[in-house]
Amino acid sequence: MTLLTTALGRLRLTAWIEGTTYLLLGITMPLKYIYDIPQPNYIVGMLHGVFFILYCLLVLQVAYRDRWKRLHTFWALLASLIPFGTFVAEYKLFRY
Repeated sequence: MTLLTTALGRLRLTAWIEGTTYLLLGITMPLKYIYDIPQPNYIVGMLHGVFFILYCLLVLQVAYRDRWKRLHTFWALLASLIPFGTFVAEYKLFRY
């Protein structure tokens, strides 16, 4: 079974991509504000925004489908706001 055939698999993949784009913002923000090179931040910022929304929607979809407890859903959503959070969520919350 491949990663993209289940909703949980898509959530796990999206968690990695969302976390990676979040960390890439840590590189592009100094480029924009210190070195006055805004283009990379536009691209990474847009990608991060798309994957952030997709991550949140997939969390809600899997939470509804798998009947997660509210606290489990809360932690999964909170992970998207913390650097490295989605990596931890993928390891601790999304493997069952």
